[in-house]
Amino acid sequence: MTYDNGPWGRWREIGDRVFVRRNKTLDVNAGLILGEDHCLVVDTRSSEREGRELYRAVRSVTGLPHVVALTHSHFDHCFGTSVFAEAQPDCEIWAHERCHAELATSGLQQRVEISGFLRESGEEVLADELDAVTITLPNRLVGTDARIDLGGREVVLHHPGRGHTDNDLVVEVPDADVTFLGDLVEQGAPPSFDHAYPLDWAVTLTRLLDRVGRVIVPGHGAVVDVDFLARQRQEIAEVADLARRLPPDLDDTELEWQAGRLAVGAASGLIALRRAQEHLQQLAQLQ
Repeated sequence: MTYDNGPWGRWREIGDRVFVRRNKTLDVNAGLILGEDHCLVVDTRSSEREGRELYRAVRSVTGLPHVVALTHSHFDHCFGTSVFAEAQPDCEIWAHERCHAELATSGLQQRVEISGFLRESGEEVLADELDAVTITLPNRLVGTDARIDLGGREVVLHHPGRGHTDNDLVVEVPDADVTFLGDLVEQGAPPSFDHAYPLDWAVTLTRLLDRVGRVIVPGHGAVVDVDFLARQRQEIAEVADLARRLPPDLDDTELEWQAGRLAVGAASGLIALRRAQEHLQQLAQLQ
């Protein structure tokens, strides 16, 4: 089951004092969780302009001091962070430790690459915005688990393993039965495998099946439930199963044909199989 998030760019309460805002640009979700003393903002969008738009939206709901949690290191989830850091100099910015490392070493390169891609796609305005982004690093790092006390409410940050990236962070709100999964799950489009770990991803989602809340917020698209998570887990497991069965030296023509058989779709499947082949080769070299 999926749930309509309502109009673009509007907060929708999906649990007690837990909100999601589905943004039309890239169909990316941002979250807001209210405690008695602080609020937690989940992801900060793609640019400083979008970050300012999100900050104003947060302030339309609450004046509480804010904490930020980043679900992973991709631009569309974290390049608006500087706005929240500047608005509140003591702002805690939580992320997985490898998210910090990735942004520190490759954040500027990611900015250049994504800006160039957007410009080639005719998205000149967003490309210009990315060119102006200040990369802001997280200052509170998570290995496996961390807990944030918002005042009368505890939020759990959890790294379940490699999947969409090696730094995915899940945000759990136990008392509201809501879980933010970032791009470990995506609704409305196939999972993105460009920087993924296809051999590990389904295993990571299996760990989450018994842990997630009744309401699940994907990184993109409409709010979903555990049945949707289970189906997407199976589709990603299919990628890993096929990759392990294929000969390691298939050319692109044969690989494209094999990808067309996958439920995730031919385009995403081809990227996934290539990534899986790379990882299988690395594993073979270690033996």
